[in-house]
Amino acid sequence: MYRKRVPFVIASLSILLTAIGQAESGVQAIQLQRSYPALIGRETNNIVELKITADEEGIEIRSFRFEFKDTDDIQDIDSLTFFASGPEGQLETKSKIGTANKPTDVLIFQRNISLKKGDNWFWLSCQLKPTASLLHHVDVTCSQIETTKGNVVPEDKMPGRRMRIGYALCQQGQGGTHTYRIPVITRATDGSLLAFYDMRHNRTKDLQEDIDIGMSKSIDGGQTWSTPRPIMDRGEWGGLPEDQNGISDPGVIVDTKSGKIFVWAVWMYGKPGKHQWNGDGSEAGYEIGKAAQMLLTVSKDYGETWSELKNVTRDLKQEEWVLFAPAPQNGITLKNGTLVMPVQGRDAEGTSFSTIMSSHNHGRSWKVGKPTGMVSSECQAVELSDGRVMLNMRSSRDARFMKRSVMVTSDLGKTWSEHPTNHKGLIEPICNGSTIRIHYEQNGEQKTALLFANPNSMERREKHTIKVSFDDGITWPESHHYLLDDYSGFGYPSLVQIDEKHVGIVFEGSRSHIMFMKLTIEELVSSQLPK
Repeated sequence: MYRKRVPFVIASLSILLTAIGQAESGVQAIQLQRSYPALIGRETNNIVELKITADEEGIEIRSFRFEFKDTDDIQDIDSLTFFASGPEGQLETKSKIGTANKPTDVLIFQRNISLKKGDNWFWLSCQLKPTASLLHHVDVTCSQIETTKGNVVPEDKMPGRRMRIGYALCQQGQGGTHTYRIPVITRATDGSLLAFYDMRHNRTKDLQEDIDIGMSKSIDGGQTWSTPRPIMDRGEWGGLPEDQNGISDPGVIVDTKSGKIFVWAVWMYGKPGKHQWNGDGSEAGYEIGKAAQMLLTVSKDYGETWSELKNVTRDLKQEEWVLFAPAPQNGITLKNGTLVMPVQGRDAEGTSFSTIMSSHNHGRSWKVGKPTGMVSSECQAVELSDGRVMLNMRSSRDARFMKRSVMVTSDLGKTWSEHPTNHKGLIEPICNGSTIRIHYEQNGEQKTALLFANPNSMERREKHTIKVSFDDGITWPESHHYLLDDYSGFGYPSLVQIDEKHVGIVFEGSRSHIMFMKLTIEELVSSQLPK
């Protein structure tokens, strides 16, 4: 639909914008648009940065002109604020140039600004409306800068890039919680989305600390989410304070027949300063206070209420194992109705392992498989086309194995064999990953594919990416890699199919402790992916 472009002007001086041209020698400018999402719920979203280089003192800026012609819907934006950056381009907010509360397709900020000799940085921020579509993009171009040396058209250093809209699910300090980590997402049988995570109340540090398992719920496909609330909290159990009763690392599975939702997590009692994955942070046997415990809570009403915490350690853990815990991911239901949940632990020697547990009776009892034989930990299971279960695992810390461990089983973990891509295919920086099977219709034909998400790097937790495989994980063609966030975050993605046309992902990206993004299956399985 055609929209008339009426410029919105923020002015401190009555100066009109002159025709676009090139400045005389003395001023150069570039613009940068970063590869990360703009988030609903964040007060600031950096949508473009400008570096203006002055060759001499005394040059002044008169105005900046921005255009939003490739933004999907300008009405997604609630307001825009223009800032002068700090030294070296730090995104400071103390030097505000102007604010537009009614954004339009063309925006002009008029202001006299003296440039220092050398580099001068500026950035434009947007705040999104709660109704902004998670399938839309924001795109802005600085089309002209008016200076006392003439007009400058900034060179676009990242042409063709547009910023996807996402949702800031959990932000630092939200609700008084210092840090949110280890997210997992699932879809209840009523169609609602449930996200679970660590609520680390006092600081970022892992167990042993004051940590509860929290949950947020969406009943509209991820457009809006409920406020984080704890569903697993040990309180001051056994006479010890909350920072010696931490619960961490949620794993979840939905029984698609009964609708029950099972959430497991690791509980540590006592042992201040210890960690369940190191030394005697957890020990062999079942004794509370020595061995880390596995707790379970169940919901029968799509996550509205939850049962009392049940200690299932003796039901699942082998006595000689040092640790047994859920993998912080979602489980699956096989075509025959068997529930399969990825799990992890440390064996009698303290070496970390991965496996699965399964249930044939809708979660009333579970049988734990044997470790895969790989030195691994966090993992996710997916059913292959031939009915086997593939386990995709975080590798060991051995630098030779900065690629994912991948094993398969045809007997629910009694025996394991290597997948052809084991330690050969998917790269990682030692981090949790997520893989799911999606089902969709394309050109009237029913199809299926695997999705995989992780930080696509061998160096650090950056380049958070979704990949697509059409051959049961044998190949993950680069033509079907979707970059969500180029910058560093803790990673820990979790994927879910929302409906027949959409998938969702939660992950620890660069813009919020936990971010949610929604994508169409068509854009993922198409080869026409964005830059």
